Amino acid sequence: MIAQHFVGLSGLFAAALFIFGLKRMASPVTALSGIMTAGAGMIVAVIASFLVLFELDGTVRSHLTTNLGLAIVALLAGGGWAWWRGARVEMTAMPQMVALYNGMGGGAAAAIAAVELSGGRGSGTLLLAVTIIGALIGSISLTGSFIAWAKLDSRIKKPWRFSGQRLVNGLIFLATLFVGLGVILLYGSPADTVLAVLFFVGALAFGVLMTLPIGGADMPVVISLYNAFTGLAVGLEGFALQNPALMIAGMVVGSAGTLLTLLMAKAMNRSLANVLFSNFGDTTASGGVEVHGQMKSADAADAAINMRYASSVIIIPGYGLAVAQAQQKLYEFVKILLAAGVEVKFAIHPVAGRMPGHMNVLLAEAGVPYDIIFDMDDINADFPNTDVALVIGANDVVNPAARTDKSSPIYGMPILDADKAHQVYVVKRGQGKGYSGVENLLFFEDNCSMVYGDAQAVLSQMVQSVKDLAAAA
Repeated sequence: MIAQHFVGLSGLFAAALFIFGLKRMASPVTALSGIMTAGAGMIVAVIASFLVLFELDGTVRSHLTTNLGLAIVALLAGGGWAWWRGARVEMTAMPQMVALYNGMGGGAAAAIAAVELSGGRGSGTLLLAVTIIGALIGSISLTGSFIAWAKLDSRIKKPWRFSGQRLVNGLIFLATLFVGLGVILLYGSPADTVLAVLFFVGALAFGVLMTLPIGGADMPVVISLYNAFTGLAVGLEGFALQNPALMIAGMVVGSAGTLLTLLMAKAMNRSLANVLFSNFGDTTASGGVEVHGQMKSADAADAAINMRYASSVIIIPGYGLAVAQAQQKLYEFVKILLAAGVEVKFAIHPVAGRMPGHMNVLLAEAGVPYDIIFDMDDINADFPNTDVALVIGANDVVNPAARTDKSSPIYGMPILDADKAHQVYVVKRGQGKGYSGVENLLFFEDNCSMVYGDAQAVLSQMVQSVKDLAAAA
């Protein structure tokens, strides 16, 4: 009886921990404790899942009796591998890991649906429909997330597109829905098994075909979307299982993921449909605006000394900083500037990096104080009064073509106004275009100088130059 009461209350308790943890994740200061709190909620839900009880003839029995050993082995194997891999993942590989783990969540929801459909325990059309919808969304999230992982990991280097692709994808999706309807109508008959297999094949295939055409520059939005899909699938399967912890956790993840996806699409001034169905990233030029001027190079030492004697500096980090693993060296340079009385701020664009919040996590890892990190809306007004803007590995989020070139695929996207600073230094490996393939007009501005080289090496030179200057004084 005690176990039965524990199971009854566990969903409510786990949900409270999920929501409270999510609330604390809203601030970098409390994010770690928020993650731990939500993790505690998940532990409660997992323990309760081993005690889910059915009343049979007045007795209380666990439905996991026959599979208890297998469940424990799976839990230990999955948890152990995730702990080991998560502790060793490079910051540059964090988006790939998030995509994989998100896909696993969708796959788990689809697997639950498969078990429910094969177990013959259906209890009405509504529960069957919910199970099928959860299976569809979870399957799409599984394979779609795997393709997103492959794109982020450069295993798939270019979008895969062909003529009539949207029509083919639409027909596959409609056919999958039709087969799913057949599963519901013929549930329990011999034809049901064949239709269920076809349904899962169609859903998994659609996830692949839906993601393959999307350009790499849109992967942050895609990851967020599949996160929402996974949450929705988990919530639906929780409803089918009558498991309150799964329902509430799924709703929390689904709603948060949906909101984040819409906010990111808005930050790019694009609709979600445009992200999913446009050929963004195909262009190889700046568009209709002719590029004037030429790129000017500067020495790392000169740039560092200029920032040392500036009154204010705004630093804009991008994925190139993560690739070079230069966040620690950057913060070392920042501490030198701060000690010299220079006002230093960090500017973060909502879609900088390869996943939501990537740059915030990168800077937090290096120990950068939260109070000098600002979002785009909070700092853009400061650029016209800033002496130096330092761009490290960022491209599209500082491209003035978003304001001036109506033919550019990024036109209308809100950007960081780095070009309005008195002087701009851009640390970049070479003269190539950014991840989206769009020429950056900032690089040709009169107030912009390029500091070519790996970010780690360039920042090391900057640190040493300022130290040598102080020693000679």
